Amino acid sequence: MTSMLVDNIALLVTNDALHGSLTAERSAAAVVIEHGLVAWVGDAVDAPAADERIDADGRCVIPGFVDSHSHLVFAGDRADEFEHRMTGQAYAAGGIRRTVAATRAATDADLLANAGRLVAEMRAQGTTTVEIKSGYGLSVADEERSVAIARRLTAETTYLGAHVVPPEFTDDPAGYVELVTGEMLAACAPHARWIDVFCETGAFDEDQARAILRAGQAVGLGARMHAGQLGVSGGVRLAVELGAASVDHCTFLADADVDALAAGDTVATLLPGVEFSTRQPYPDARRLIDAGVTVAIATDCNPGSSFTSSMPFCIAVAVRDLRMSPAEALWAATAGGARSLWRDDVGVIAVGKRADLVLLDAPSYVHLAYRPGVPLVHRVITG
Repeated sequence: MTSMLVDNIALLVTNDALHGSLTAERSAAAVVIEHGLVAWVGDAVDAPAADERIDADGRCVIPGFVDSHSHLVFAGDRADEFEHRMTGQAYAAGGIRRTVAATRAATDADLLANAGRLVAEMRAQGTTTVEIKSGYGLSVADEERSVAIARRLTAETTYLGAHVVPPEFTDDPAGYVELVTGEMLAACAPHARWIDVFCETGAFDEDQARAILRAGQAVGLGARMHAGQLGVSGGVRLAVELGAASVDHCTFLADADVDALAAGDTVATLLPGVEFSTRQPYPDARRLIDAGVTVAIATDCNPGSSFTSSMPFCIAVAVRDLRMSPAEALWAATAGGARSLWRDDVGVIAVGKRADLVLLDAPSYVHLAYRPGVPLVHRVITG
């Protein structure tokens, strides 16, 4: 087979900026795929012949979701923490160390099997591009194997040795930063595309975060950052200053943070599953969008603060609780995620781009928020 026609599409979301509107929608549309790329997009009545035909049967077709923030290489379970939070205990990042202990004790095969299972969950729910971080090893050997395992599942791998300071360095955080920027970075960089740091109280301060990201950039890694999750800090502005592709969480922002994001190219990636799972306040997406900031949505799939693999769920929460429109939320979960990964070949349905398509059992993408929790993904076509 060299070509495939997908036709009888009731509503096609292309996100093609050449057509002006945010989601650039077409009705009564068709798409032709050749050799894994989009070869033609247009009205169904004008569609060229192809070797194979898929009848969308009046469904909505959207780009595959781009989940640009996940932590899938781990072992263990923290359901008890979730239960405690739901009965009044405040969220704290300290539980990360529990997952570190379990991950260090797990075999490579176990870690790969668990991460592969979660990627399969994501794919079944329409995610065709996923970023995976390390960060639950926190030793040279365990971080290296974590990034190597992630690399077997995706090209979008992130070295997050700077997740928290591990117990053995409690009294020597400067020594751990030296390890993260030295021997650990050298071991992990060959397997990674990105470097990340958790810049928060209880993790790494701004000076440490600057040193870590600059070290990664010096060896060719793109920068990402966790910031603004637990409170306002200078981490968001630091991410913009360093030209980070994305700063993620952005739950607590000062006016100066919003101004910096609006003036720069760093994407603000919002993670609504975290606030759902921790009962923290939701980020103010409207404030960001109205200021002209580029916004993405991702799952932050991890065993502690957001154990969901579902981008449709995150879209539903973004529409209801972050007060995004359905179109804004869908764009953020597709094209927005692609921008946060410096990708222009995914998150869009346009000639020459990867043929990552999702057929929904619905006439419109609005149903992703209108029917939360319902498995609306009928079929996933990737590449």
